[in-house]
Amino acid sequence: MTESLTIDMTGGAAKPIEFAILVAPGYNPVDIIGPHTLLGVMPGVNLHLVWKNTDEVMGTPTFPTRPTTTFDECPADLDILYVGAPGHAQFTDTETLEFLADRGSRARWIAGSCLGSLLLGAAGLLQGYRATTNFGAVHFLPYVGATYAPGNVVEDRNRITAGPATGGFEIGFRLLQDLYGDEAAKEAILQCEYAPEPLFPVGSPELAGPELTAIAKAHLEPSLAPLTEIFEKVGARLGVAG
Repeated sequence: MTESLTIDMTGGAAKPIEFAILVAPGYNPVDIIGPHTLLGVMPGVNLHLVWKNTDEVMGTPTFPTRPTTTFDECPADLDILYVGAPGHAQFTDTETLEFLADRGSRARWIAGSCLGSLLLGAAGLLQGYRATTNFGAVHFLPYVGATYAPGNVVEDRNRITAGPATGGFEIGFRLLQDLYGDEAAKEAILQCEYAPEPLFPVGSPELAGPELTAIAKAHLEPSLAPLTEIFEKVGARLGVAG
């Protein structure tokens, strides 16, 4: 992919597009790199890597990141609010949840990938919406008032969520399509040469089968187990039965 996408801007927005990505301690860069790249190189996009302050945060695994914009400095009216998988602390962090709830109440698009979908839900932004998240964590969606829907990417009104690591790119292509049109999205897909061909065709529980899926879930369990108590409390706070 070239450093700057050469894409016809005909039909694009007349005013700058305000795009905010949460980069909290413990976040997973794999979830944000797709939309960060796809939208970040577009003319007219103001890209904000947002956190409480602009001190360096450490992504997982070992990915130092410098936020560019604080919660207070982030534009009040966003075109896109995007969240990848965060550290567990963010699910109960009042300042983070209040920021997401506030900006999400006005954003044109609210997007989340992997456990980022659940963080949006913890901020009250998925109640009454269809959504998805990592296959090992879909059972937490009822705690935030969301209905699980299968698929790499699930779009419900202005909420768009994804489970797989490739889902960030697929969300990015959809946002490009909405903001700049079909041809811009097609060209971005080509410039990225986005045509996944996995080494083994086991990239979903349905493809992997029950045995491998059970093994993968067992390996995920230590990292997801602490979320059970967290989401019971989230559900109680939101008045939602899990």
